[in-house]
Amino acid sequence: MSLLVYAAIFLTATVIAVPLCRKFGLASVLGYLLAGMLLGPWGLRLIQDGEGVLHVAEFGVVMLLFVIGLELQPSRLRAMRKAVFGLGLTQVAVTSIIVGVIAWLMGLSTHAAIVVGFALSLSSTPLVLQLLAERHQLNTQHGRSAFAILLFQDIAVMPMLALLPLMAARASEQTVVESLLVAGKGIAVLLLMVFGGRYVLRPLLRTVAETRAKEAFTAAALLVVVATGLLFNAVGMSMALGAFVAGVLLAESEYRHELEADIEPFKGLLLGLFFVSVGMTANLGSLLDHPGRITALVVGLMAVKFTLMWLIARFMGYAADACRGMAFSLPQGGEFAFVLFAIAVSHGIMAQSLADTLVIVVTITMIASPLLMRLQSFVELKMGGAEPRAFDEIDSTDSRVIIAGFGRFGQIVGRVLRMRRISFTALESDVAQVDFVRRFGNKVYYGDASRRDVLQAAGAERAEILVLAMDDIDLSVRTAALVRRHFPHLKLFARARNRQHAIRLLDLDVRYVIRETYLSSLDMAQHALEALGLSRADAIESISRFDSHDQRTLERQREARDDEQKLIQSSQLAARELEQLFETDTATSHAPAPAAAQSDATGS
Repeated sequence: MSLLVYAAIFLTATVIAVPLCRKFGLASVLGYLLAGMLLGPWGLRLIQDGEGVLHVAEFGVVMLLFVIGLELQPSRLRAMRKAVFGLGLTQVAVTSIIVGVIAWLMGLSTHAAIVVGFALSLSSTPLVLQLLAERHQLNTQHGRSAFAILLFQDIAVMPMLALLPLMAARASEQTVVESLLVAGKGIAVLLLMVFGGRYVLRPLLRTVAETRAKEAFTAAALLVVVATGLLFNAVGMSMALGAFVAGVLLAESEYRHELEADIEPFKGLLLGLFFVSVGMTANLGSLLDHPGRITALVVGLMAVKFTLMWLIARFMGYAADACRGMAFSLPQGGEFAFVLFAIAVSHGIMAQSLADTLVIVVTITMIASPLLMRLQSFVELKMGGAEPRAFDEIDSTDSRVIIAGFGRFGQIVGRVLRMRRISFTALESDVAQVDFVRRFGNKVYYGDASRRDVLQAAGAERAEILVLAMDDIDLSVRTAALVRRHFPHLKLFARARNRQHAIRLLDLDVRYVIRETYLSSLDMAQHALEALGLSRADAIESISRFDSHDQRTLERQREARDDEQKLIQSSQLAARELEQLFETDTATSHAPAPAAAQSDATGS
C-alpha cells in the first residue's frame, strides 16, 4: 500500500471520528484512538502494520516535548521547581513503590515488578495536555500542577532507560560497562547541546531569519527537532529528551514564538497520528480472551493512581478542588510505558505475554481518560461547582479598540474611550469579574484573549489597538506573542505588573508598556517633594529626571535579564548614578533622593 493511500485512510478516519466525538461532547483524543481501533487488525484491517506507523507517529511526541521546552524559560523553570521536583518526584516515587509492591505480590520477579511499577506510574503527556487545553484548564492550579508532574515523569524516563540493561536477568560485566558508556555519552551530548544551543543553533536561526524566507525558517525549525532527536537517539537516549533539551535551550531566544508557530501544525497532525497508531496496536485479542482480568487491572490501576494522586496533593497542601483535578487528570498510563515494556522484553526482564497484557491495559486507561474528565465535570457540579462556562458569542466586531482584561485598569481605559465615543470590545477571562462588572451596566464579553479564535471573533483583524490589561503575567505575554504572530497590524498597549513583566513585553516589541503602579508612584513622590518644601517646578523636574534615569536602567536590566550577577551589578550601578544625579539637589534641599533607587531591581 502506497504512502498516499495510508495518508488518505488516516485523514478520512480523522475527519469522521474526531468531529463525531466533539459533537457528542467527547475529547478529540478519544476520536483518534477509536479511529485507530477501527482501522487496525481488530477492526476493518485496512492497515496491518500498526507498529510501523507507531514508530513514525512517535515523532509527534518528540515535537510536543520540543514545544514544551520552548515554553520553559529558565526563569519559569526555576519558579516551577517546587512543583516539578517536589510534587512530581513524590508522585512518581510513591506510585512506583505501591504499584511495584502490588505487582511483586502478584508473583512477578523483583526486576519485573520494578519496571512495571515505574512504567505504570507514568501518565500520557500528550493526552493530558490536549484534554486540559480543550477544557481550558491549563492555566488552573491543577492544570499547572499536572503539567509539572508530567514534566518530571518525562525527565525520569531517561534514567530508567539507562538502568534497564543493568536489570537484565543475565547482566554481565560487559553489559554494565556498556551501560556506563551510554551514560557517559549521554552526559557528553548534553554538554554539547548546551554549548551548541548558544553558539550554533541561535546563529543558525539568525542567519536563516535574515533571508526572510518563511519556508526556509520552517525547514530550519524542523531540522532542529529532527537533528537533536537523532543525536540523542544515536547515543541510546530518548529522541523526546533531545527535542526537549533543544526547546529549553531556545526558550530565551528571540525566535521562540516563531519556532512554536512553525512547529505547531506538524505537532498537531503527528500527535493525532500517534493516538491513531496507539489504537491500532492495542491487542484486543487479550481483552477478548481475558475480559475479567483486563477489566480488573484497568479499574485497579486507575483507582490506585487516582487515590494516590489525591492523597499526595492533599498532603502537600493543595486545595480540595485542585486535588480532585489532578486525580481525575492523571490516572491513566502513558505512551512511554510501551517503550519500557518493549525494552524490558528484549532484555529478558519480563515475558512477552505480560507485556501484551499491560499494553492493552495502558491503552484502555488512555481511552477511558476523556470519559473520566467528563465525570469530573459531573462530580464538580454535584459538589457545588459549576460546569465550565462557554465563552460568550461576540456581536461587536467593528470596534477600533479591544481591551483584554476588564479589571480596575481596563475599566478606566474603557471609561475614557467611552467618554470620547470611541468603540471598544472588552474581553475578560474571569467569570466572577464578568458577572460583577455587568451588574454595574458595563458591557464585557467572557473570553480568553490568548486564544486566536476569540480575538478573531472580537474583530482583531479590523481593530486598530489592543490594550493588554490582564492581571496574569504569563497570559499577558502569551497574548502579546499571539497578536505579534497573527495580527501584526494591531498596536499593542500593555499594562505590566512589574519590571520583569515589562521586560518580557518589551522583548516582544510591544509599542507601549506602562508599569501599573509606576505613574501613580511618581505622582505621589512629586506631591511628597512639594510638601517637603520644593517648588512645584523643582518637584516636576526631579520626577522627570528620575523617569529618564529609570527608563535607561530598565533597558540595561533588559539586556542583563539572563545573568543574575549582571542584574545585581546593574541595580547597584543605577543606585550610584541616581545619587550622583541628585547630589546637587540633595545638598540644597531637604528631600533625599537616593532611597528611591532601592526599588530598581524589583520595584514597579
